[in-house]
Amino acid sequence: MSAHTKPTVYVADDDADVLSSLRFLLEADGFDVRTFRSGIALLNVSDRAPVDCFVIDYKMPELNGVELAERLRKQGATAPVVLITGHYDDRLAARAAAVGIQDLLLKPLLDENLVKRIRKAIAKEPPPPAAQRVS
Repeated sequence: MSAHTKPTVYVADDDADVLSSLRFLLEADGFDVRTFRSGIALLNVSDRAPVDCFVIDYKMPELNGVELAERLRKQGATAPVVLITGHYDDRLAARAAAVGIQDLLLKPLLDENLVKRIRKAIAKEPPPPAAQRVS
């Protein structure tokens, strides 16, 4: 990302309302946003531009967010991943960390907190400790 280019965020969530809300939130904060209704749709995009951050819902049909992040890594994607979920548990956090997911954030708290997490991830700052990530 150059100094004059908007950071690009790819968002994958099977809920159209959530996608619309996240697009609005992130574009209002200066991000270039591309949305996908499934992990398969994101994986199959043929014109993938350089991505600065992925925001991926955990619970999606066909591929969950952890599986999607793992496949993205196998395709060579190195951008940070923020996983969003409605239900946190320690096993999920461990699985997410094992595939290189930088941060985990609970729905419905996807406001300026998400923007801050994306900016930190893009800046390569370490995520907050696990206990703070669930806020």
